[in-house]
Amino acid sequence: MSVFSRKIRGFRLIDVVAAGLLVAIILSVYLAKTIAGRERTEIAMVEKQIDAERDRIRLLQAEVAHLEQPSRIEKLSTAHLGMAPTIAKNEITPEKLGEIVLAAHLKSAAAAAAAAPAPVEMAAPAPSDPATTPTQVAHVAAPDLNQ
Repeated sequence: MSVFSRKIRGFRLIDVVAAGLLVAIILSVYLAKTIAGRERTEIAMVEKQIDAERDRIRLLQAEVAHLEQPSRIEKLSTAHLGMAPTIAKNEITPEKLGEIVLAAHLKSAAAAAAAAPAPVEMAAPAPSDPATTPTQVAHVAAPDLNQ
């Protein structure tokens, strides 16, 4: 008897094996489609999140553009800080900047010199008479040679 002609409960063995393989293939295709469908829905959700974040970025960029408008900043600085635009006489050219820095250094040096305490003079010690000055003598222990 060959494998192709052998019968199990009235079915040929090859037919039973082929039916089993067919069922296994059908189940694997079903699982693959189910998993792919889940991934598609996850991809769609991520794409929606990306679109929402892009909209949020555009909204924030528009808000920053509004907040950085020079006319708005000027109004706020005038109203809350009491600031005003710089007048032309307060502007300076780059050539004059060196002179201003030098003048500032001289002014700070003069202020530091005025604020510095007066130097203290120390008197020299009076010369002493060698006969009345006590002399220090070092006491050295001599080794004991009797041992």
